[in-house]
Amino acid sequence: MSSDDTGAGSDRTYADEWSIRRIVRTMIPLLAALSVLQLASGTILETYEETLVRNPALLVLVPVQIGTAGNLASITCSRLTTQLYLGTYELHPSNPDLRANVGAVFALAGTVFGVVGVAAWGIGVALGGTLGLGRVLLVSLVSGMLLAVLVVVASVAAVEISYRVGLNPDDTTIPVVTNLCDVAGVLILFAVVSLVV
Repeated sequence: MSSDDTGAGSDRTYADEWSIRRIVRTMIPLLAALSVLQLASGTILETYEETLVRNPALLVLVPVQIGTAGNLASITCSRLTTQLYLGTYELHPSNPDLRANVGAVFALAGTVFGVVGVAAWGIGVALGGTLGLGRVLLVSLVSGMLLAVLVVVASVAAVEISYRVGLNPDDTTIPVVTNLCDVAGVLILFAVVSLVV
């Protein structure tokens, strides 16, 4: 934040930023575009219907993988935006706060996607699936860690771009990154499935 954002001028800036008109004007086109993106995600998912029905463990993985990636993205965007407003955000590898956030994303992803893989395998077996634990766990971990990379890159890019074009990152970053994770999550998951299964 620059020194221009302080004093009497800042009241006008913050009031404008929090006005209903500005929020609606920003969010309606953004949400409309993201809705179209979601349609693409559903279309892609439909092409893998046969594989999912044949392997219940993979069917279980789809919503959990996508949802978990979206949750990680939301957390990351919120933390980066808070750092931006506190003046501690700097896009540089030497920034300890940025490194801590990236480390936390990968630690959480490794832990959560490992547990998710084991749970998906168990549910898949209960539903009559034949995929072994090793394969399901490999699919979950590899696709999960690739999603973690996407979460970090997309979150940083969303915060940077939103701030630089004058949009409030609180409004724009989470919808953009979670929708991106939905679409990319399906693509990444099935790219890994096609290599492993």
